[in-house]
Amino acid sequence: MSSVITKDDFFALVNEIQSSPYYRQPLAFAIARVDRGQKDPSKILQATFPFINWEENYASAAIFQKALQESGCLIPLDESEVVFDVNRNFVAEAISYCTPWLDEAVGEAHKNVQVMKYLRDLPEEELANFRVVFLFEDAKPKSVEAVYLKLYALSQGKAPLRSLNLDGAFGVLPNVAWEGRKPYELEWLRENELRLKMEGNYPNIDAVDKFPRYLQHVIPAENTRILDAAKVRMGAQLAPGTTVMPGASYVNFNAGTLGPCMVEGRISSSAVVGKGSDIGGGASILGVLSGTSGNPITIGENCLLGANSVTGIPLGDGCIVDAGIAVLEGTKFFIAPEEFKKIKEANPDWDAQYKELFKGIELAGLSGIHFRQDSTSGQMKAFRSCKEVKLNEELH
Repeated sequence: MSSVITKDDFFALVNEIQSSPYYRQPLAFAIARVDRGQKDPSKILQATFPFINWEENYASAAIFQKALQESGCLIPLDESEVVFDVNRNFVAEAISYCTPWLDEAVGEAHKNVQVMKYLRDLPEEELANFRVVFLFEDAKPKSVEAVYLKLYALSQGKAPLRSLNLDGAFGVLPNVAWEGRKPYELEWLRENELRLKMEGNYPNIDAVDKFPRYLQHVIPAENTRILDAAKVRMGAQLAPGTTVMPGASYVNFNAGTLGPCMVEGRISSSAVVGKGSDIGGGASILGVLSGTSGNPITIGENCLLGANSVTGIPLGDGCIVDAGIAVLEGTKFFIAPEEFKKIKEANPDWDAQYKELFKGIELAGLSGIHFRQDSTSGQMKAFRSCKEVKLNEELH
């Protein structure tokens, strides 16, 4: 073990490590507590990260990598991610390098050191449930731990929505039964069903899914409200001031809000909603697998999606979709000449020429449009919106 007594010693050691041939600067790294399979303990069902480092804290990354090296764990130079079991030697090495910070590692300070102090005091059998995870590039995830690290980065706002490679995540994560935040292998439940039920110990299953719920892993902002934990999936991102009501609402992974919003409808995977917007009861924003030709949808600021409406194109700011209608790529909207002129004025970069009927895809991303259906003729129409959408500030 190196002799690290002062803070100067620590930074000198970090510089030495970062100049060594085995050091690799990571995109992200963290220590995870893992839940193992009840039938197959080598199968990881869930990874819980008390703290994640995302493009930050490279001194701690250097210390962890040296501790791995000294404890016999070599980091390959050509892998996009690595996962190692935490062992006693790794913890002892890392703690020895962090001596100058041990007394200061409390509260919000030096959380990586706090994690190591906690691990130092664990019995051996408990230590076996922890792993150290490094991501060196944003590649297709290969491990449960890598998927969860990315989901944490999204849900904690350390990475922007739609910015991370989650290709293949569904294939990596196991499908499990959730009792609260405890996952169970389905095969183990089947094999032990009779005994568990005879003993009165069969778990109270809340869901069967590959993803946990957002609130099982993330503490939201002080002014964020989620009235039903089942309505937000891990990997969603909720900006402060967002309210997710019960009922028909849902926020999927890699989707969410960029500011205070009212959510009473569905924000599907990869859909992003701008601040001040209201997703009405039962309204649906289509995801990339449900009719958008693979194009993720962004809803602009101060928009209103009426109850039970469907939106399948991106919207700019200040748009309104009336209740019960579907605004899809192929939906044809009549626009009167005077309304076309007003829409052009609100969107000076729109280079369209006038015609009576426009497909929804031709109006994608434009601001200030009110989509509605003529109740007499049934014709779908688009107007220049003249209504201001404002949320109740007391509620957000």
